[in-house]
Amino acid sequence: AFLGPPEVNISSCLNCISVTIKLPTSHARKNEKLQSLIDIYKDLDYGITLKTLDGEHKRPREKTTEEIFTTVIEELYPNRNYCVSVMVSAALNKRSIPSAWKCVTADSVAQQDYHTVGIAGAICFSLMVAGALKCMHAGGYILQKKSLPRTLV
Repeated sequence: AFLGPPEVNISSCLNCISVTIKLPTSHARKNEKLQSLIDIYKDLDYGITLKTLDGEHKRPREKTTEEIFTTVIEELYPNRNYCVSVMVSAALNKRSIPSAWKCVTADSVAQQDYHTVGIAGAICFSLMVAGALKCMHAGGYILQKKSLPRTLV
């Protein structure tokens, strides 16, 4: 039987990406209870392949004894797109199906600052427009209350 594919979710952090991995489900049962791969194999190896503009990089394999776990890939370039695929194998079963590629852009401090500046700028601009409209209304340029000519009164 093949192991996999695992369920993978990734999110960006500062010059890094966080990879959450959920082991594939097994179809083995013991006393009518569905067993996890950890129940069967005790520990599993997982390998992460990182894909960037300059190719694929296989990271060193690691062991896990948890069903769901998170690992962080650090020292990445900010504002670059990274894709991740995870493969799970066991000592007794090397056959595995890798996860689908998941992609994300690594964050940088500057990007978050620009975001804050953008929001502050939008708020200032909105207040200026609201103020200008208020002045125009007070000056009678817009929404004038049309008064009837004296001859009709």
